[in-house]
Amino acid sequence: MTQPVIRGIAPFFIVANLDTALAFYRDKLAFEVTFRGPDDDPFFGIVERDAAMIMLKVAGAPPLPNCDRHRDARWDAYLSVPDPDSLADEFASRGVTFSAPLKDTDDGLRGFELRDADGYVLFFGRTRKAA
Repeated sequence: MTQPVIRGIAPFFIVANLDTALAFYRDKLAFEVTFRGPDDDPFFGIVERDAAMIMLKVAGAPPLPNCDRHRDARWDAYLSVPDPDSLADEFASRGVTFSAPLKDTDDGLRGFELRDADGYVLFFGRTRKAA
């Protein structure tokens, strides 16, 4: 019997302003806005790029990124990318500010960090290739 496949996981972020959050992901990170609603009073949105999906919701509470809750919990999402160098170049060309530059980390990864419009920290990277 074959095991059922899980194709991905999507973080769910509470945001201060839906349109500001959607614009950041669309304009700075080239995600596609695949949902914004409901039509009469939008408070929920979904952005997607390739296999990555992030859900955003205005929920009557302030955003609370992990790094604001505990100093040792920097990331709110890890996005696996095969070529973090090229992606860092793409984001830099759009004026994205990195909270940690592209580098090889002490925990065996190569990648970079950035903060979204609500302060959530996203790490874009991959495991380092063995020497």
